[in-house]
Amino acid sequence: MAEKKKNELAEKLLYKPKNGFDRISAAEMKKVEAYCDDYKKFLDHGKTERLCVDYCVELAKKQGFKPYKAGMKLKAGDKVYFDNRGKGIMLAVIGTESLAAGINIGAAHTDSPRLDLKPRPLYEEAEMAYLKTHHYGGIRKYQWVTIPLALHGVVVLANGKTVSVSIGEEEGEPQFIINDLLPHLGREQGKKPLNEAIPSESLNVLIGSKPIGDEDAKDRFKLGVMKLINDKYGFVEEDFISAELEVVPAGKAGDTGFDRSFISAYGHDDRVCAYAELAGIFDAKKPKKTAVCIFADKEEIGS
Repeated sequence: MAEKKKNELAEKLLYKPKNGFDRISAAEMKKVEAYCDDYKKFLDHGKTERLCVDYCVELAKKQGFKPYKAGMKLKAGDKVYFDNRGKGIMLAVIGTESLAAGINIGAAHTDSPRLDLKPRPLYEEAEMAYLKTHHYGGIRKYQWVTIPLALHGVVVLANGKTVSVSIGEEEGEPQFIINDLLPHLGREQGKKPLNEAIPSESLNVLIGSKPIGDEDAKDRFKLGVMKLINDKYGFVEEDFISAELEVVPAGKAGDTGFDRSFISAYGHDDRVCAYAELAGIFDAKKPKKTAVCIFADKEEIGS
């Protein structure tokens, strides 16, 4: 009897975690899968914070959001967004209650750990051309060697024109890599602690090896790459100084496991939260309190 009472009390008072798959219906599961498909598209289109803003604006316009302008009169039900110089964005659905009653804010950062190019990144060594990088955010350095990489960002030319760079994501485009030692050449490397085996200074991106000029010509491997860059994008080496170029893992989001129960992709941190708040504000039809969605471009700003 005592054991029976104990079990009844435990049933009444104690929390028993339940697997998410056991808590939802088949109809709800279809909604989950549809949400995840849209989330993967968001990850594919938003490899950097700038690209997240671009895609957010594209989606917001389809949902009836209008760009906000200073002094603009707003009423309940209006949907507006404000693009903060292409790096951050704020969306709002105006509620029926006064702002004095408060608002509901969802905020997340859309930057993720990555490699940024240094101001003077281009150099050549051992008959190959490289780009010097420094890592942004906390990265596991060993995860970044020998994987396909893509390059995204903007370059402002001397004439003031802004050029967008995106290469390594689409089929047929070249990709980049950070080379590493072969196992039989890296025995000493293998003896080092995990955080020391791949030093930050070695995370330089291999970008070419076809030279221009005679064998005695100076910087001929660096020049060969720079000519290709100039032909495609129109900028010169000096433009790297003011450029904002980011190196990220190439490839699209995919499903993991025979049952496809996981999503494998770069950038879950913190875009998993960013997309959730974006989907939420798109679902906000006639809120009582004004609903606000914020994408910040730095982790320390919003999460």
